[in-house]
Amino acid sequence: MTSEEIKNNVEKALDEIRPFLQSDGGDISLISIDNNSLVKVKLEGNCIGCSVNQMTLKSGVEMTIKKYAPQIEEVINVG
Repeated sequence: MTSEEIKNNVEKALDEIRPFLQSDGGDISLISIDNNSLVKVKLEGNCIGCSVNQMTLKSGVEMTIKKYAPQIEEVINVG
């Protein structure tokens, strides 16, 4: 998979997740994809101060991104 295909797949994953975050007053933006394996995102809105944002990031966001782009090893919030 090319870097562009990985980026497109990560964006598709974020589009799938975004409505759930927005329903809680939050959002998420893709910052970068490093070495085609590390995705950096920025949680926004209510997600910034949310006490469960790390759980959301790992179980929801990372799992969904890996479904679309299995070569992704980690997703981190650079908030």
